[in-house]
Amino acid sequence: MTMQTNLSGNEGAPGAAESTAAPLVRIERGTCWMLFAHDIGMSIDLNEAERRITDDKHRETIRRKRPAPQYFEYDPPPLRVTQVVEQFPLGEWQTAASVDLMIFDFGTVSVSYSIPLSGSISGLQGLANTLYDNELLAADARRRVEQLLEAIRPAVNRPCVSEIVEDYAIYQIESCQPPIGTRQAVADFGQLLAQILRAESEPLSEDEVKDALACRISYGRGDLLIVDWNATILFDSESEDVRSVLEFANVEMLEMRFLDNRLDGALDESYETLTRRTWSDATRWGTRARDLRRVAQLQVDSAVLFEGVNNAIKLLGDQYLARVYRAVSQRLHLNEWDASIIRKLQTLESIYEKMTDWQANRRMEVLEWIIIILIAISILLPFVPGLPGY
Repeated sequence: MTMQTNLSGNEGAPGAAESTAAPLVRIERGTCWMLFAHDIGMSIDLNEAERRITDDKHRETIRRKRPAPQYFEYDPPPLRVTQVVEQFPLGEWQTAASVDLMIFDFGTVSVSYSIPLSGSISGLQGLANTLYDNELLAADARRRVEQLLEAIRPAVNRPCVSEIVEDYAIYQIESCQPPIGTRQAVADFGQLLAQILRAESEPLSEDEVKDALACRISYGRGDLLIVDWNATILFDSESEDVRSVLEFANVEMLEMRFLDNRLDGALDESYETLTRRTWSDATRWGTRARDLRRVAQLQVDSAVLFEGVNNAIKLLGDQYLARVYRAVSQRLHLNEWDASIIRKLQTLESIYEKMTDWQANRRMEVLEWIIIILIAISILLPFVPGLPGY
């Protein structure tokens, strides 16, 4: 399948020096998407949320541009809400007059700002620096998430906007003049592209440039995807499916951080509960049961959230998007986060087992003492004068 893009499919050899070539290449059409992911609750009833939202809304589907099985889709489809907003100035750039909020059933909202791109490709370096830790957009995104939560609060299980935020930038260049080949872009503009990806104003070392540009993927001869931990650069005219995968990966990263932080708190709480046991606690059955229920609830909540995030989208049917997901997962270290969370879930399970064993042992000790006391009473009763039958 040939991509419909203005990029030349010719794989040009390294051309003029980057400092000379970059100002000569101009972006005719492109868009930057700035994403902010927030956790707002344990889960969301999307049908109830859709009923309560008055803004323009629709259920999101992945728009395929390559052959893929029909079952390749979100499950369940998230709810996309579009709001009209004021345009925010970002140096020589500004955001579009609308913002999208994507609501996922596992309790996450992704806020997406679009920024039209045009002009010299070297200008993206200044935009990247402006977007990095941009307090204006971050504050507006949080305010919109809080307003959304108030509107759909009855549809949210345990509503609360987390302090943890995960942001990500996607730079899509649809066409440029003069057209450049995909390999030529890396050869001639590698330093510039690396600085855009890393939001660095100073030149990077050769090793850093090599690392920043290491994850590159192409489907056709005229498209190129460069994935890094802070941003992605995409040379392509049609990229909605790729952007959906990148947005979901950013959401997954947020939930992994959120879940890891929650598990740290659960482990601390469980360990404290386990170590403060005393003999007198053995008779406080209500306290024991509450402690066990609390630890069990932490286990279940964490496991449900972990499975909900990992099963929200299936990429087995589309090999190209699966490669995109593997690339961004590698850059965001999602596999390492998964391993850390699984290990902590197993540790929490171990603590729960120790607590139940401790409670069972204490109950057995109490029962043994009761039996000893009853035996002692039965032995002493014949020697007590005046008791009937003795």
